[in-house]
Amino acid sequence: MPNIDLLLGADPSRKRSVRTEPTQRRSTQRLDALLDAAAEIVDETGFERLTTQMVAERAGASIGTVYRYFPDRVAVLHALRERSIRRFRERVADEMEQAELTTWWDVVDVALDAGAALYRDEPGFSVVHLSRREAAADGVDPEFADRLANLIEAEFELEADSAEFRFRLGLAIELGDALISRAFERDPSGDERYLAEAKRLVHHYLAEHLGEARAASSAA
Repeated sequence: MPNIDLLLGADPSRKRSVRTEPTQRRSTQRLDALLDAAAEIVDETGFERLTTQMVAERAGASIGTVYRYFPDRVAVLHALRERSIRRFRERVADEMEQAELTTWWDVVDVALDAGAALYRDEPGFSVVHLSRREAAADGVDPEFADRLANLIEAEFELEADSAEFRFRLGLAIELGDALISRAFERDPSGDERYLAEAKRLVHHYLAEHLGEARAASSAA
């Protein structure tokens, strides 16, 4: 079983968007209800038009309740983004626990498939593109790609140089995510041609730049 903590571990220095962290179950449920309402609005109108008043009305809460947790609409959106990213990572981790990961390429496929699944299943998931993607500790590679590389390096023997592998994997994940996002812009259920091309192009890119590392990892 892969060490999924390498995917789920949180950065303690990362600034959170929620003004008041809920400590009781009722407060947690209230916060989730506000974010659920925001997610519905994002799916219906886009995140540009979301307001705190809209969130309050959709959630059946007072505007004061919204401001208890969020100072403004931007904080609502960032909190929704944080939740969506966390749920994506949890989905990847769950899928990896259930999948038979015989090669590191299986890990990449699971991540791509989980991304597509979240666009279908997670309301407001498009908000993950609201702001710049978080960088890893070195400030260079995307954080999730760096975590994925950590997991792959811990579980599989690679012939590729670590820095080169991380760079190429980061670009591949960016490429795949952009095409998956576009697939759901074209069709709410996901344009199958774009989804197929996302995986094909990621495969081709990694095969071209990682050579033997790719060849050794996949017979597909």
